Amino acid sequence: MNRQNIDSTLARGRSLWKSVYHPFDEKLTQKLAQSHPDLPVFIIEGEYGALFSDPPAQGAAPAKVGRVLTSIMAISCLRAQTGVGPQVTSHVFGLRKAFEDGTHEAEGEPQVEGAKWLASNEGSMWLLEQVDRIVEAIGGGTGTSFAQDVDIYRKTGDV
Repeated sequence: MNRQNIDSTLARGRSLWKSVYHPFDEKLTQKLAQSHPDLPVFIIEGEYGALFSDPPAQGAAPAKVGRVLTSIMAISCLRAQTGVGPQVTSHVFGLRKAFEDGTHEAEGEPQVEGAKWLASNEGSMWLLEQVDRIVEAIGGGTGTSFAQDVDIYRKTGDV
């Protein structure tokens, strides 16, 4: 971030945060602040603004991942990490919300084939199982590099 793009980056972060977590966005922000007052600032501005949201258009072909693929990536990365079940769950609900509130069809959003199915119960379970299979293949059954020796097939806390 720099002086020229900080305001737009922060606005994109707040917008994406609200899109994923509304109507619980404010409550979640307050809960995060109970852990540390800077935690929601770091997450919303640094993660959702600078990392997860699509950057502004530059040139003829702007980078556009979009709301749906961002949710799918968040679910996949968090699931592979293990031990962050509540975050996985919230991003599964965030993916579903993109179809409930229509943000998957917002202007400029890329259409993702099969995404509506991934947002269903069956599709979400399939997505989680595929991540588990990848982790198992890479980790040789010993868990992820984040939590060696964790049995990823125990669904304790994860969706």
